[in-house]
Order: sequence, then structure tokens, then C-alpha cells
Amino acid sequence: MKRWIHRPEGSNWGDFGENDQNGRMNLITPEKIKAAAIEIQTGERFCLSLPLDLPGGNALNAGRHPPKLQPTMRAGKANSNYALSADYPDFKDVISDDAVFLHTQYSSQWDGLSHVGQEFDADGDGIAEAVYYNGYRADCDIGTSANNGEMYANALGIERMAEVGVQGRGVMIDLEGEFGRAQVSVGYDQLMRIMEQNNISVEEGDMLCLHTGFAEMIMEMKGVPDKEKLHGSCSALNGRDQKLLNWITDSGLSVIIADNYAVESYPAQKGNGCCAALPLHEHCLFKLGIHLGELWHLTPLNNWLQKHNRNRFFLTAPPLRLPGAVGSPANPVATV
Repeated sequence: MKRWIHRPEGSNWGDFGENDQNGRMNLITPEKIKAAAIEIQTGERFCLSLPLDLPGGNALNAGRHPPKLQPTMRAGKANSNYALSADYPDFKDVISDDAVFLHTQYSSQWDGLSHVGQEFDADGDGIAEAVYYNGYRADCDIGTSANNGEMYANALGIERMAEVGVQGRGVMIDLEGEFGRAQVSVGYDQLMRIMEQNNISVEEGDMLCLHTGFAEMIMEMKGVPDKEKLHGSCSALNGRDQKLLNWITDSGLSVIIADNYAVESYPAQKGNGCCAALPLHEHCLFKLGIHLGELWHLTPLNNWLQKHNRNRFFLTAPPLRLPGAVGSPANPVATV
């Protein structure tokens, strides 16, 4: 049985196949990856992840908390500096082993396509149901209602992104260079002006990176974040700007990455009537299958690119291959 009769206006559901779970990652072809490798000119590398215990606390998102490490257990004792001689007199090894309770979207992260869906009448029967990209359903595919109370994505899990291998050409746009750390909601006209001024182009399959200075500000706070600054600083895309959303569709970009909290301004500007609270998330994750990267640490790379009059680089950025997760920590590497 087909999962949907109607697809959302402006979506690409079915364009990559009836059962596709990778969305616009399909545009990063082997040919695109080979072309992206040309951007490796010096071999220098940049880690684009924040330390995963930042921003610190839960002032940025009340439902997300820093990771908690704890030792595993061995013979009823904590496996921390565990002397094997206690059990085996002839062995002199000392062992430590740990486990972590991790909020997958606390720090530098990928949003999976199962992260944001919408109430939408995919069946064409006049009744809206909770659905995700390409018509996958909340009631049978994603979340606790589909898995006897257990949180799991049977479809659109983040492991799908990991399996295809996330590599290709990154393109940097420096919004902080234009707006500083002022809280600005950036629309199509502003973005196009910046791109034209800096001779930046985005081609099919490119991974767009937006530098706003937000993650660098988090680094400067050293794990003791200022809530007002977190919620009142730096630029983000204006998800209500339809021209901007149309450009995202037409550009052929594969993913959007930012060093800020949500890529788009949140809360979004007020819309007309009933609308998405996160309109860019709706457009990208729900309609087009465009993964979003958030809270990446882009400043050192951006500074290097600015110094060398470049805006393109080779990017390797797979999520964890964690079956059923709707998001994942990211430890991306840029090579220039």
C-alpha cells in the first residue's frame, strides 16, 4: 500500500524513489565527491565540532542536557582503574571502561529526517495525520507510538545518513562578517547580496555552511552560558521568507549547516493562519529531505578561508550509525 496519495506542495516526495529515506543526500554523487576533492590544496584539517559538553547546562534548550559519563561495572565494582590482579594474580593490567547517557542533539549535531514532520492529509481523505519525509508515518514508522512506547525510528533513522557516507564540497557563507553578532533574521535578498559580494556560488550537491559566530560565543562562555546572549545573539535564516525557501529548492544544495541553534530564526516570524513553528525545518526536513546541521564550530575554518580568499572546502561529516535515532552528534572534519 502506498504511504501517500497527496504530497505537500513544493515537496519532492517520490522523486528519488517511493521508499527513499535519504532525500537530497542522493545529489552527492560519486562524481560530485571527486569534484569536491579538488578543494583539498594544503591538506590542513579543521575539527568542526564543539566539545560535546557545550553549551553547558540547559539554558539553550530546557529538554536537552550535557552528556553524563559513568563507569561500566566489572565483578560488581566500577570499571575505573580496575586492577585485574584482584581477580587474576598473574595479570597486572589496569582497566577503565565507560558508558554515556547522551542527548543526541545537545551540541554539534545532525537533524535526521525523522526529527520534524507535520500533520498533513497524505491519504487525501480530509483528515490530517502525523507524517514525515516521503510519507513515513508516526503511527507505524517513527517514535514511541510505533514501537510499543520505545523511542525508535523504523524509517528515516539517522543511520540512513551514516550509511551513505557524508562527504562532498562545503561552501561557507560568513554571516558574522556582515552582521557581527547582532540578532538578524536573514532573508533571500540579504543572502544573495552577501554571496554576490563574495563571489560565492552554490551548486547541486553542495553542503551549505553558515558562519554566524554563535558557536564561538559558546566556546567563549566556557560551559557557563549566558541565557540572554544565547537567545538574543547572532544571525539565522528567515524561514518565513518564501523567496529564500524557493532558492533552497532550486539551488540543489544537499544539506544546510550552521553554527547557531536551529539554522533558522526561532521562534520564527509570525505567519498567516495555521503554519509551521519551524518553517525552514518543515521545508527542508519534511518536504525536501534536506538534513540540517546545527551548532557546528565553524569559526576557525571560516577565519582560515577568509585569510586565503576561499569559500569552498572538502567536508567529511557522517553522523553516528545509531539505528533508530532521530538525530546524532556530529564530529565533522573540513580539509582545505
